[in-house]
Amino acid sequence: MSNDVDFIDLSSHVGANSVIVPMSKGRIAAWTYKLAILASTVVVFVLTIGPWPSMLAPVSSISLFAVLSPVAAQAAVDLDWHAPAETDINNITQVLSTSGVYGFIFNSSDTGKNPYGTYNWCNMPHARKTEYPIPSSSELTLKYVEVIQRHHKRTPYASNAFPVEPYRWDCDDQGLFYYGQHLPTDSGRGSSAYTYWDVFNSSVNPFTPSGWIGSCQFPQITSGGLDDSWVHGADLYGVYHDLLAFLPDKASDWQSKVKFRVTNNQITSQVAGMLIAGMWGSASQNVPLLVQASTIDSLEPTYTCTAGSDLFNSIKSSDNPAWANHLAQAADLYEALDAVSGVPASDSGFHSWFDHYYDNLSARQCHSKPLPCNATTGECITQEQANSVYRLGLWEYSQIYRDAEDSLAVSVSTYGVWIAELAAHLRAAVSGMSAIDYWHNVAHDGSLSRLLSILQIDEMVWPGMGSEVIFELWEGKTNSTNLYTENDHKRSSRSNTGHYIRVLFGGQVMRSSNPSLGLLDMLPVDTLLSYFDGLVGENANLIKGKCENSD
Repeated sequence: MSNDVDFIDLSSHVGANSVIVPMSKGRIAAWTYKLAILASTVVVFVLTIGPWPSMLAPVSSISLFAVLSPVAAQAAVDLDWHAPAETDINNITQVLSTSGVYGFIFNSSDTGKNPYGTYNWCNMPHARKTEYPIPSSSELTLKYVEVIQRHHKRTPYASNAFPVEPYRWDCDDQGLFYYGQHLPTDSGRGSSAYTYWDVFNSSVNPFTPSGWIGSCQFPQITSGGLDDSWVHGADLYGVYHDLLAFLPDKASDWQSKVKFRVTNNQITSQVAGMLIAGMWGSASQNVPLLVQASTIDSLEPTYTCTAGSDLFNSIKSSDNPAWANHLAQAADLYEALDAVSGVPASDSGFHSWFDHYYDNLSARQCHSKPLPCNATTGECITQEQANSVYRLGLWEYSQIYRDAEDSLAVSVSTYGVWIAELAAHLRAAVSGMSAIDYWHNVAHDGSLSRLLSILQIDEMVWPGMGSEVIFELWEGKTNSTNLYTENDHKRSSRSNTGHYIRVLFGGQVMRSSNPSLGLLDMLPVDTLLSYFDGLVGENANLIKGKCENSD
């Protein structure tokens, strides 16, 4: 960097982690002089009219600068990591000593007698008309919605299978359709047959796959997961069309205002197909699913980020005392699980964390399959042991994505590109330059976990099947004085653009541990965009540097 460039750093005044703005020395002098004149004028004006408004209380000169300067205003957005709330989920003593799984559901897509909103690993709560929190102010207009969700329930990944599985898993009640088709479909060049995969085992092939045997792919969205996907789509249409009159009618040219995006993993497309049918019914034929190149996809994510990956692996290693302690205390549980599963103790995939056992056992129980038994000894994994696995898995996700101090840095570097894409969508909607009203992303638990980490959710959980985060952009009337909910009465700031953001997780307003975000209910969109820009840069211009910097 040339010698005539210095930095204005307000971190000592507005927080340890602030936005630092580069300026030439000449520009610094001119900028300081002009701002001082402006500040003096405002001081005289305020002293004349009195009394002092609370937001201009004469605490210090830098406080006035923060009010007047866009630079200072952006710097004042807190970019630091803040610890989540202390709950039974992230208290390792409670995790290891309690029974059950906090009243959470692991064995059905239905909530049963539990109230809707109960954590359900098999089918997480999402926005629907009966529970949707309608904004209390009538002075708000919904301008843009972006949804990101995890796929719905599926078979386990092949990598999470036991060496020898005790029973088959078949998917004969569904088909995974794969075929190419000319566009436009009425081009007269011939139409494709509707072909789908049908897994079979050859009596001639001498090789037998390890793990699961059956007609399913591992993974694939199951028949029950397809049903859940369709209902999810129907419920969202019920909220944003029937209740709020925001989405276009099914008979309209809705595709000009709505976009769907998936990852390169086929299970997200399987969900998208059913979800779109649930939303748009018979009008949902020939819908494009946006997808990025498999090596740089920001949604999954798959782009290379060496520094972020190294830091992630450090959190889930012996370098992290909390991580090492939880594995040491779970040694007896591992020994009991291994005795039934046949997984060798040297298998690092199963023994560096509980992710593999969690996926294997929860997938069975979500589909009403029995917990596994050893074919030789007859010994079985008990429900109590499965519950311990679930509690430990939930603790691990909280540790990786919220409790570890490096969790924010990991998530920012590895998911910052998607965050910047979201910010660009919001800016386009605020400016009125975008024709898109609704954007829907179908992704994975790693996608949702990183997003929740960046938003610094106050109570972190492992995002279960169908987990959903919704960003709603609302516009308020210019002279509105009643844009804030009762839960948000302490917020005194106003949006410079007249636009406000609300974030829903599980269909309800999310709370962040970050004091600049707090309850994400009609937060000025400027604040959220400044937060995103401070972490990832506008158009993700900070991410390559973060990913390449291993310091």
